[in-house]
Amino acid sequence: MKHLLPAPRHAETGSGSAELAPGSAVSGPAPLADAVRLALPVLDLKGLDLRRLDLRGLDLRPGDAAVAAVRVEEDPRLGPEAYAMTIARDGVDITAGDRAGAFYAGQTLRQLLPSEAFRSALVPGTSWKVPCGRVEDAPGFSWRGAHVDVARNFLPKREVLRMIDLMALHKLNRLHLHLADDQGWRVESRAFPLLHEVGSHRPRTITSRKGEELAFDDVPHGGYYTLADLTEIAAYARARAVTVVPEIDVPGHACAALAAYPALASRPQERYEVLDRWGISPAILSPLPATVDFLTTVFAEIADALGDVPYFHIGGDECVLDDWAASAEISAYQASLGLESTGDLHAWFLRRLADALAERGSRTVVWDEAFVSGRLRPDTIVMPWRGEHVARRAAAAGHDVVATPVFPMYFDYAEAASPEEPAGLGDAITVADVAAFAPAPSEWPEQERARVAGVQFQLWSERIPDGRTLDYRAWPRGCAAAEVAWTGGPAGPEDFFRRLDAHLARLDAFGVDYRPLSGPRPWQRGGTGWRRHRPGAVAVHDVMRHLHELSLSADSTRPSL
Repeated sequence: MKHLLPAPRHAETGSGSAELAPGSAVSGPAPLADAVRLALPVLDLKGLDLRRLDLRGLDLRPGDAAVAAVRVEEDPRLGPEAYAMTIARDGVDITAGDRAGAFYAGQTLRQLLPSEAFRSALVPGTSWKVPCGRVEDAPGFSWRGAHVDVARNFLPKREVLRMIDLMALHKLNRLHLHLADDQGWRVESRAFPLLHEVGSHRPRTITSRKGEELAFDDVPHGGYYTLADLTEIAAYARARAVTVVPEIDVPGHACAALAAYPALASRPQERYEVLDRWGISPAILSPLPATVDFLTTVFAEIADALGDVPYFHIGGDECVLDDWAASAEISAYQASLGLESTGDLHAWFLRRLADALAERGSRTVVWDEAFVSGRLRPDTIVMPWRGEHVARRAAAAGHDVVATPVFPMYFDYAEAASPEEPAGLGDAITVADVAAFAPAPSEWPEQERARVAGVQFQLWSERIPDGRTLDYRAWPRGCAAAEVAWTGGPAGPEDFFRRLDAHLARLDAFGVDYRPLSGPRPWQRGGTGWRRHRPGAVAVHDVMRHLHELSLSADSTRPSL
C-alpha cells in the first residue's frame, strides 16, 4: 500500500495476500465490473454478475469458476469517483460511488500487483499476488487535466489514445485537446471542408530561434482528425473515465482558419496562410454575425461527433484587436451594440458563443484574458494561465477556475537549465516544483478556495514534434500533477519521491519514454542546433512577473510574450 501514486486518502496493510490469477472472475453490476476489468487488461479478467446467474445446481466451492475473485457493488453515497476496497485472502471487495470509482479502484489494484501488470501481455513466472488491506479513496479535485496541443505539431490518433491510457492509470480525468491555432486546424468539417483541406497543413516549419536569421526545415507538416476519429477518441476516453474537452481558440490564433476562409477575417481582402513559425499573428476573425454563425456550426459538428460534451473551450487569449478598430464595418457594428471599445466587443463576442454552447448543454471554458475582458456567463470556467493573482480574482468573482499557471504547469519549459536538455521554451520547471504546487492556496478565503475546480498541466507543442518527446515532457512531471490533482494539495516531498521511484518501474513496463529524475538518457539529449536547449534564455519566474503585470490591465487580450 505504501507505493500507491497518487496517494489514497486512507490505506492500511493487513496480513497475508490474495492471488488475482489471470482469468479470474469479476462479479457485480456490468458497468462497474467492466470498468474494473478494463483497468486490469493484462489479466484478461472475466465478467460475472452473480445476481444474474441461475445458481441452482451449482457447487460454489472455493476454486469454482463461479466464485469471483473481485466483487464490485455500487454505493452512490460514496460520491463521484470514490471507492473503498478491501483485500482479503479470499478475494477483493470493491464498493464504488459510480463507474469511475470502480475504474479507479481497478487502477489502484493494478498498482498493488507487480509492475508487469502494466504490460500488454503476460510475463511468464509472474506471481499475481496483492497484499491484504483496505483502501478508502476519493479525489480532492473534480478537474484533473492534461492539455495536449495538437495544432502546432500534429499527433496521430494513436498518440492521443495512448495519452488517454496514461492519464487513466494516473486518475487524470480531463483531456483538453487544443484543436486549432495559427499553425494548423486539426479537425474535419463537413460544413466548411476547406478548414481541413487547406488549414490542416503547412509547407514548412521554422527552425531558427529568436534573434537568429530566419531558417526553415522545408518539410511539409500536417494532419487532422476526422469526425469519426473524434467519436472514437471520445468513446475510448469515456470508457476510461476521461472527458474530452475540445478547444477551438477564437477570435485570435486564426491563421489556419483564415487561410481556408479569408472572408471571415477583419481584413477579408488580404491573403492568409497557415503560419509556418511560432509566436502569434495579428490575424483575427471578424466578430460580425457571419463569423458567429460559422463558429456555432463548427462547434456543433465537433460536439455531435464527441457525443456528450460537458465542457467546450473557446480560448479568448492573446488577441490583437487593431484590425477590429481599423474596420469601418466592425466599428459600426460595435456602435450598434452599444459597446464602447474593441475590448468590450471581444467580451461580447465570446459571450455570444458561450450562450450558443449553453443552449447545447456545454459549459464554456476560457483562458484568463477573457475573464479580464469581462461579460462572461456566470457558469464560464476560467483557466488562469498567468498566475495565482488572476486566478483569485476570477474565483472571487464567482467563476470556477482550473489552475493552469505557466509555473509550474507549462511542461513545454525545460526540466533543467542545461544544454543537455532538448529545446524548451525556457527553464526550469522540475518534478519537485509541480509536486509543491497548491492550486487552492491556504491563505485564500474558503469561498474562493471552493471555486478551484482543479488543476491541469499544459503540453504546448512547438517543441514537441512527436510521441517520444511528448512522453519526455509529460512524465514524470505528470505524475506529480496527478498527485496534486487527486489529493487536493502539495505532496510531501520525501514521501512522494519514494513512491515515484517505485512508480517509474510501472512506466518502464508500460513503455513510457519518460525523463529520468537524474537527467536525460543519451538518446534524449538535445543534440545540436535548434534541438538543444539554451539555458537562461527565458527564465520562468521572470515570465511570471511579466504575466502578472499584464493581467492587471483591462487591455490584456494582446499577446503576453
